[in-house]
Amino acid sequence: MSTVTPRHDTAEADNLAVASFLLGLPGLLLFNLVLGPLAITLATLALVRGTSRRGRAVLGLVLGVAALVILVVTNATAHGMLWQIGD
Repeated sequence: MSTVTPRHDTAEADNLAVASFLLGLPGLLLFNLVLGPLAITLATLALVRGTSRRGRAVLGLVLGVAALVILVVTNATAHGMLWQIGD
């Protein structure tokens, strides 16, 4: 049976915080629908698990939300069409 130490939990939460930031950043421009919610989920898990990189987790959360906001605004202003080829 494996026991998990508090230090291991913190390291795991820190990795989640970094991953949320690294997924939220490109999520602003690419694959908003996938990377935004993924960044939000990982940041929330990191905060719940007590990460020592709280700022990075909050930034990942903000970037994830911003990615979804950009997606909604872009779709609303373009009437659902982002690319138009020809007339």
